[in-house]
Amino acid sequence: MAKVRVKDVDIHYVMEGEGPPLILLHGMGNNARSWVHQFEELKKHYTVIAWDAPGYGNSSDPDYLLKDFSDFSAYLNGMVEKLQLNNIYLLGHSMGAAIAVDFATRYPEKVERLILAATTRGAAALTPDDNLKKHQGRCELVDTTSPEEIARTRVPALLSPHASESVRKYAEDIMAEIRPMGYKSVSHGLYNLNQMDAYPEISMPTLIICGKDDRVTPVSESEIIHQLIKNSRLQLLNDAGHLCYLEQPTIFNELVKQFLNE
Repeated sequence: MAKVRVKDVDIHYVMEGEGPPLILLHGMGNNARSWVHQFEELKKHYTVIAWDAPGYGNSSDPDYLLKDFSDFSAYLNGMVEKLQLNNIYLLGHSMGAAIAVDFATRYPEKVERLILAATTRGAAALTPDDNLKKHQGRCELVDTTSPEEIARTRVPALLSPHASESVRKYAEDIMAEIRPMGYKSVSHGLYNLNQMDAYPEISMPTLIICGKDDRVTPVSESEIIHQLIKNSRLQLLNDAGHLCYLEQPTIFNELVKQFLNE
């Protein structure tokens, strides 16, 4: 099991394939295992690296709650430096996309191309009252409800009506692995997230992908971000919800390859 020590956290990562480095950043209810279909195809063309964010999967918990996605970005930079990665392709899903945006604006010299899947504006898309309620609700939920129950009730909203039973089961199995430290750290990050001034600063080519049936970060959110990132394009996936890379992996992977091979 591959790990690097970054500050107070043992960061676990999976690395397969050969070629330019492609880093995958998972979402709030996911971990490195979520990218199984991406590894199958993309490792033929790239060195694919998927991390478990601090407090997720086989990474250890940080000593204290993280409060901002810049904190996650700092851990990611530590991993990138320990692995001596340069000229990276960076792909983030949902909260992973928010980390990717933060990383790309803080360390633009390290990112060649950026891919944002089901990206979120966090607090910028909500009223202050709704933002606070969401944050409090997430923290209370993970403190009072088993991960298995959270997965059972939460996963259906992450998928389109067309999702197969196997996809639903796999998503539930992964979400059942969440831990309070990681989940609440991400909740704090989302509560404090406002990257509206950061999007126009992104200079590298950017691909934005969103499922047409995404009810968590709907197409309208991706459209706003697309308008603000100058050198970006938006691709919509049919029959896909929030977990678009899991529901439509073949099309998703093809879009990634086409974009990175330009």
